[in-house]
Amino acid sequence: MEMLLILLIVIGISLRSFNCSELRRVDDSDLIHLLNVEHNVVVLFSKNNCEVCLEYETTVSLIQNDLKETLGAMVVQAHESNLVGIYDPTKEPALVYYRHGIPILYHGNIIEDQIVEFFNNNKEPAVKELSDENFEHLTQASSGATTGDWFIFFYSADCVLCQRLYAIWESVGGKLRQKLNIARMNRLETGISTARRLGILGSPEFIFIRQGKVYRYRAKTYRPEDFIKFAELGYLESPSEMVPEPPSVISSLFFDRLQNVVNADNVFLLVAFGLSTFVILIYLAKHISKRLSRETIETNDKIK
Repeated sequence: MEMLLILLIVIGISLRSFNCSELRRVDDSDLIHLLNVEHNVVVLFSKNNCEVCLEYETTVSLIQNDLKETLGAMVVQAHESNLVGIYDPTKEPALVYYRHGIPILYHGNIIEDQIVEFFNNNKEPAVKELSDENFEHLTQASSGATTGDWFIFFYSADCVLCQRLYAIWESVGGKLRQKLNIARMNRLETGISTARRLGILGSPEFIFIRQGKVYRYRAKTYRPEDFIKFAELGYLESPSEMVPEPPSVISSLFFDRLQNVVNADNVFLLVAFGLSTFVILIYLAKHISKRLSRETIETNDKIK
């Protein structure tokens, strides 16, 4: 009986090893090409002298056929890649699933079933894109109404760290998609009015909106678990603010026009306007001074 049990274990290990084929390794140029031509790609970023990387490599090797079947994805390994920093500021190991180019970072235990389940639950992006046009309608932020809580990432195109956080923010959305809304907003372009309304001054910035109140994520740690902890209960440790009322139409038009004037493309016009205003003020000051001086002389002559 014992010999039969040992035999079954050996057979199981053998079958497991048989199914565990090595991951295909790609260099950075191959990876860029794959991401441009394939709709679904799972990439394990790894490096030398990294025990956790080896653990990931073994696990992903075992499930690569499952990932190919359920996701229709190519599964590859990018070893010592220069691209990992684009998708995860904490770097290797990083397991990233690209869906039509949109990355999501795996966050969880290195367990086969959990990885397959996480990626299968997130075949579509979890993060919503907000703009000035749809912000109040979708969030109902100032009324605290029925669309639920919102955790919003404000980014800008000139922010390198923001680009590195996209896959992490998708990971947060994947973990919390059944509990609340995860969104992002371009604070200098399509979300400029909303960012001004909510006092967003830099990139990246994160706010949590719940029942008409704003809670600001001020920590400088950007791991998925940190964001998730804040969204679930951590926000209660932060001071709250009432969501400001939407600006009036006149106010919005004024600030939008002002923003257009101070836009980098109009710097020359702004400088020219400032200089011309300065010259006019000097002219008026001299003119008024001469006029007052003349009136004083005429008054003295009459007195004499």
